[in-house]
Amino acid sequence: MPNEKIYNMPFAGVFPLLIAKAEKKSRTRAEVLELTCWLTGYTADEIESFLTGDLTYGDFFRNMPAPNEKRRLIKGSVCGVKLESIEDPLMLEIRYLDKLVDELAKGKTMEKILERGK
Repeated sequence: MPNEKIYNMPFAGVFPLLIAKAEKKSRTRAEVLELTCWLTGYTADEIESFLTGDLTYGDFFRNMPAPNEKRRLIKGSVCGVKLESIEDPLMLEIRYLDKLVDELAKGKTMEKILERGK
């Protein structure tokens, strides 16, 4: 299964790429952490600790302590793939975070990104 390669990647190798994407567009590490906390229920300290451990990217999403119910309201495309068409539940969770970081990098305000469902 092709997704297994992504699921088995180290969290510490993938998450910094999301931060770099945001920072390249003058956004901050703190904003990426806030989005990730909102989505997953992890604290910023927990996420920071994963950056020095051996947690896989798949396990990061499999073990989300409190997935935000509003994440289901995230719509659109990531890498040309509509979120609504993703059948693998774990890949969908991964793509939700990708979409949030994309929106941040495109200049959306944090308030606009996080106010889903209001």
